[in-house]
Amino acid sequence: MVAEDCIFCSILSGKVDADFLYRDEQVAAFWDKRPAAPLHILVVPVKHIASVNEAEEEDAQLLGRLILVARQMAYEQGVAERGYRLVLNVGLEGGQSVYHIHLHLIAGRRLPVFHN
Repeated sequence: MVAEDCIFCSILSGKVDADFLYRDEQVAAFWDKRPAAPLHILVVPVKHIASVNEAEEEDAQLLGRLILVARQMAYEQGVAERGYRLVLNVGLEGGQSVYHIHLHLIAGRRLPVFHN
């Protein structure tokens, strides 16, 4: 499924350029064009799912695959041992700006540690 007005669908279909680091029949990973950290990779499913709120039970394995590909990218980029963040924004107030599920793999900047 492809959404005509979705930038990630346009990237995945080749209509918009991206610097791919990984791609298979289910998932792709590419550099974020507006990075929030020294390392910022987007991991997206090929299937268009607007947000977590629209995900179905049948998408569970695909959503897990996003995490495993993100982990693979962290190892390939040499940040797995030092640490990284996986961010999944949901909805307007959750910071989602592109309505196609995607994980942000963010690393290269130390974050403060919060304790309860």
